[in-house]
Amino acid sequence: MEDQTTVALKPSHKIHFRTLVLSDLHLGTKDAQARELLDVLRGIRCDKLILNGDIIDLWSLQRKNHWSPAHTAVVRRLMKMAEKDGTKVIYLRGNHDDFLRRLIPLALDRIEIAEEHVHVDLHGRRYLCIHGDAFDAVTVKMRWLAVIGDISYQVLLDINRFYNKWRAWRGKEYYSLSQAIKAKVKSAVSFISSFEEHLQTLASRRGCDGVMCGHIHKAEDRMIGSVRYLNSGDWVESLTAIVEEDDGSIRVVHRPELLRRIAESRAAFEGSKSAPTAQSAATISFVA
Repeated sequence: MEDQTTVALKPSHKIHFRTLVLSDLHLGTKDAQARELLDVLRGIRCDKLILNGDIIDLWSLQRKNHWSPAHTAVVRRLMKMAEKDGTKVIYLRGNHDDFLRRLIPLALDRIEIAEEHVHVDLHGRRYLCIHGDAFDAVTVKMRWLAVIGDISYQVLLDINRFYNKWRAWRGKEYYSLSQAIKAKVKSAVSFISSFEEHLQTLASRRGCDGVMCGHIHKAEDRMIGSVRYLNSGDWVESLTAIVEEDDGSIRVVHRPELLRRIAESRAAFEGSKSAPTAQSAATISFVA
């Protein structure tokens, strides 16, 4: 059996991140982009994986089962990252996977289930990682209304699916009706602004330089006062994540960029395998 050092040094076609943050996968819903996520996960290695809530959508599963083999494959890949790739997995509770509350706090070998987590980056900056639903008054105080809102969102996604098929037929790119509504409806804009400010205040009180959250399905990276606010978006529409690169830089990335980098890394890896090594080249020269 190879020791851990040997495994770590083994060349790989996968791209590497110090940290990967994913939220709002909503596995168990028909609009969860599980196959698209799987294409990314199979090409990534990371030291730490933060699953920032709403990974499995129990609300939807209780209404109708949309669990598919692709959803199972995503869960298996996440488990494999912890068990075989040596990734430290932090699973933070969201409102749609609130059943995890009964397990908190739970620490296994390489998997930790928690309410929140403080991530320290390569340069010592502290980031409060939390799903964010605690700052949604409707989710906390009126669950029945939150469920109605979730059903309405699913209906909107159904409409959006047909609308975007028509747009694709006309050669136009994807358009999110839900994001457009959030950007134009005054109450939605006010809610998002309040949500962000509450998280900024909490991060400051915890002595953190930034906050990483999810919940509102709106990828973001900006400063709110002296606190850096990062939202990882979702894997229903935006298909985004937060990554910490090997040099310690942290940013929001979109799926197309990740796929491009994975393809480049795979091509470089295949090229290195086909190129003769120094020893084989010397042997060829000697024989000639």
